[in-house]
Amino acid sequence: MDMGEKTVDNEERTACEVWTRVMGYYRPVTAFNKGKRSEYEDRKCFKEVCCCDKSSS
Repeated sequence: MDMGEKTVDNEERTACEVWTRVMGYYRPVTAFNKGKRSEYEDRKCFKEVCCCDKSSS
């Protein structure tokens, strides 16, 4: 089986609905009002580092 890169024509694509956690529950981003959408766009992604990782000492 070939595991190379696949291409998809635009006619074959479908919209992807993005959900995120807000105020303790999940909501689709498309349902956000103007203010909440602005807050969502301002979010920063980060990677949490485990403080109990013994390999770093």
